Amino acid sequence: MNVFFSDEQDQPVDAHSLRAFAESVVAAEGYAPDTELAVILVGPEQMAEYNQRFMERTGPTDVLAFPLDDLIAGKVPPRFRDDPPVVLGDVFLCPSEIAKRAAGEGIPFDDFMHLLLAHGILHLLGYDHEDDDTADAMERREDELLGLIGRSIG
Repeated sequence: MNVFFSDEQDQPVDAHSLRAFAESVVAAEGYAPDTELAVILVGPEQMAEYNQRFMERTGPTDVLAFPLDDLIAGKVPPRFRDDPPVVLGDVFLCPSEIAKRAAGEGIPFDDFMHLLLAHGILHLLGYDHEDDDTADAMERREDELLGLIGRSIG
């Protein structure tokens, strides 16, 4: 996997683990080794700006995902021999917001960071939580992916 990883904020994070997990998530979903995505960690001011500009919501949030294509959850699009790599899109994470939410929910920060990274990547791959059924499917998949690296939430 080709994961562009950029840390543009001050909260200490395990960048190596997050990058490796992003690669694991994409591989576990069946995508080719040359698949590309970006994971960008930003501070609350930058996240608030993105949240306002792209989602029309006020204030920072913990994760935003911007897919490049409308993919179908659980279905890898067909590729032909000379096709370019699949570029999934961008996942923005705000570790300071994640830390606040993790503390409020009594979840270890690193576990919650990995959960929200999986959540963002799954959005790139076509998963959503528009209704109870899709939300349950997405949560189950997040739990399975965290289990691949020995992590769990709840």
